[in-house]
This record gives sequence, structure tokens and C-alpha cells, in this order.
Amino acid sequence: MDRFTALRVYDEGGIDARLEPITLDQLGDGNVVIRAAYSSLNYKDALAVTGKGKILRSMPLIAGIDVAGTVVRSDDPRYQEGAEVVVTGCGLGENHDGGFSEIVRVPGDWVIPLPAGLTLREAMCLGTAGFTAGLALERLEHNGANPALGPVAVTGATGGVGSLAVDMLAKAGYSVAAVSGKRDQEAYLRELGADEVLFTDELDLGKRPLEKARWGAAVDNVGGELLTWLTRTIKPNCGIASIGLAASHELHTTVMPFILRGASLLGVNSVEVPRALRERVWQRLADELKPRHLDRIIQGEIGLAEVRDTAEALIARKTAGRYVVKIA
Repeated sequence: MDRFTALRVYDEGGIDARLEPITLDQLGDGNVVIRAAYSSLNYKDALAVTGKGKILRSMPLIAGIDVAGTVVRSDDPRYQEGAEVVVTGCGLGENHDGGFSEIVRVPGDWVIPLPAGLTLREAMCLGTAGFTAGLALERLEHNGANPALGPVAVTGATGGVGSLAVDMLAKAGYSVAAVSGKRDQEAYLRELGADEVLFTDELDLGKRPLEKARWGAAVDNVGGELLTWLTRTIKPNCGIASIGLAASHELHTTVMPFILRGASLLGVNSVEVPRALRERVWQRLADELKPRHLDRIIQGEIGLAEVRDTAEALIARKTAGRYVVKIA
């Protein structure tokens, strides 16, 4: 453990993500040291290592908002040497050195024991994307969502969160309408369980505050005009889980869906989640929400040296599904 490799991001007049050997005393504070086995490449990670988004709060910093591995040192009595664990969110890879490193050190409160039913690799096939999709479904269900209310629209359906949401919702018995701009991915989305695939260039988004009510729930990954459209077309007393802003951070709507249809707009924040809820969602991901098509959703397994190029492809919308980063 004297020296190990990490993907560290610098701002030296421009963003530069580079592999370099570092030592434990260069890592952020924490009382649990983990030997990483896998991480994953999320959209947020891609923004961080390419400099296309302001994700890192300070630099230099090791990127990677996910990690799964084995405890090698712990001052927290909850975690013994050899325990398999998962860390997602909590500021990892944003304001604290992250998971793109052979060794990771974090506070014990961030650590979740690997649930029975998942391997370390499967946990990172899910990662923050899977956790976010599971958290969205948890929030929608708490709001009253159930399959009898009608189809669920999933925007940005070919992305990591979108793909996993389509799979989880279909497995849970919902009829899923996948919304995507990628015509060449229709077969992929139907394989995951989508009953209908809607292409964004064919959608009539409407202009009225309320359009024909279609959706018993929705999971939105893109924001902007599509989220506005969902507020116009959600059924009475149903909810929209707002997850991402791949298209836009803006939302132009009226209060009418909320006061005339009783619609709910449910924000999903996968970073700051109460520990009890985090543990419950991870357990569900290992049990009834475990996607049936993880191997199909995973587009490839890459090493740390391939993260930067793959991140560029992800930002350019040349990818679908998820990439696992093999560390060990």
C-alpha cells in the first residue's frame, strides 16, 4: 500500500485528468481504507474528468463517485478487515478523493456493507446510476405509484440511469414507455422491457399548460422541454421523479398541473441520502429490484487508463448503458 495508482484531476489552465502514483497520506480524510475492486463511469464522472461540467469542488482531486471493494484498514468498529463494502455519493469524487483509485479512504458513515445477492462487480454495474433509479422508484411508490395507474415514461432511456430504470420498472410490473433520441437503440430498449419506445423528434410536446393525461408516473433524466412535457401529461395525483439535466437545468411550466391535477414533482438527490434509506434501497437492488439485464446494460469493462476516452464518448452521446471500471 506504499504507492498505488489513481486518476487525479488537475486544473492547470485547463482540466487535465492523469494517472499517477500516490500514497495514502495524499488521500482525503477517513477512518476506513478500502482496496478498490471496481468503480463505474457515470455521467457526472464524465463531466468531471473532461472538464465539461463543474463537478469537482477543489483540485487536484481523484474522480469517481462510486467504489466497491474490500476493507483493508478500519478504525470504525462496524467494518472489519476483509469486509466487502460499497460507497456511492456522499461527496465521493466531488469534494473528497473518489473511487478511480486502487486505494480509497472514506468516513465510516459513508460505507454500506455489500448486500447479500450482489457481487462487488454487480454493485458497480449498478453504482450511482442504479442507486438513483432505485431511489426514484422508492420515492414514486411512496407517492402512490403502482402499475395499475398506467404506463411510466422514462426519458433519457438509453443512459445509465434510464436503462436501469426501464429494467427495474418492467421487472416490478409497470408498463414502460422509453423516451429517447437514439433511433438505433429501439431494440435495446425493448430488450430491457420497454413496451413502447417514443422518439424525441416525433413527440408533440404541446403548448397548453395541460395536455392529454397519459402517464401513471415518470422518471426524467434530461430536464428542460421534456420535463415540461411530462408535467403537462402526467395523470391526476401521479408523480414525476426528476433525476437529471442532460438536456437542460431549466424548467418552464405553470402551477396548473399541481393544483388542477394534483401532480407531484419529486426531486431525487443520490448524494445526500439518510443512511437508513440508503441501506434499504441497496437491499432492494440486491433483491426484488435487481435488474434482469445487467449484462446487456453493461457496454464494457474498462481500466483506469481508458476512463478519459470513454468519458469523452459518453459526453458526445456515443454510448448507451453503463461502463464498469475494473480497478483491481
